[in-house]
Amino acid sequence: MFEKLIKRAEVVIEALPYLKKFYGKIIVIKYGGNAMVDPKLRAKVLKDVVLLRYLGMHPILLHGGGPSITRELKRRNIESKFIEGLRVTDPATMEVVEKVLSRVNSGIVSVINREGGSGKGKGISGKKGRVIRARKHTIVRKGQKIDLGFVGDVRSIDVKSLRDTISKGRIPVISSIGFDGNGSVYNINADSAAAEIAGALQAAKLILLTNVRGVYDKKDRLISVINASKVRRYIRNGTISGGMIPKVRCGLSALKDGVEKVHILDGRIPHALLLELFTDIGIGTMVER
Repeated sequence: MFEKLIKRAEVVIEALPYLKKFYGKIIVIKYGGNAMVDPKLRAKVLKDVVLLRYLGMHPILLHGGGPSITRELKRRNIESKFIEGLRVTDPATMEVVEKVLSRVNSGIVSVINREGGSGKGKGISGKKGRVIRARKHTIVRKGQKIDLGFVGDVRSIDVKSLRDTISKGRIPVISSIGFDGNGSVYNINADSAAAEIAGALQAAKLILLTNVRGVYDKKDRLISVINASKVRRYIRNGTISGGMIPKVRCGLSALKDGVEKVHILDGRIPHALLLELFTDIGIGTMVER
């Protein structure tokens, strides 16, 4: 009669060691891809984020908005051009990036507040946020500099501001835009920004939500746990390739800066965050030192 209820209770008990371990810890989540675009998936992801906060953790959400930016640029007849995976960002493109990310940011905060109670989410977007200080990103090929426009790298993070926000029980929702001391704003790769924030805050976890389940070996089997030395070896021998390379490199950077663990998950799987954090097996790839 009570079999189903007992199984539910057992799931909760399975999570207990992880709840104890992560209580009071900072969890940085890079949020993007289909998990952001699909409204049903978005609601599930953000409910999970709210739940983490009510379970005593301190989630920080860093988001991009690539698909939405591309659509808006197309609507305005502005060409989208990429070099080494980075969007070339002239002044017209930067204007679109700012507007779109501000809109995305407000939408995420609205859902968090609806699910978690008024005031739980705090949007940090564009010039007004001033959490990410940036410098211009440069690419050099054969001794020649390639100008990507307003594309930036993280120079520093306003750690005090973020700690003040989470100490008040708020969930920071940060767009991947940085500023410099001269008033310029820069478009920053969201994975890189999330890694820098996680490192600056010495987060327990950096979670990268993407459109694949994680890192695969040459026999197309998901690797549940991998250490930093194997990641570097797998990049050299081609096991890790394509778009996964920059993600794992961001993870290695975060680990080097003091983050305890990095997780690469398929954000299209409902409740991926909870399944990875609070079950014995997990569903993605965990990268450790």
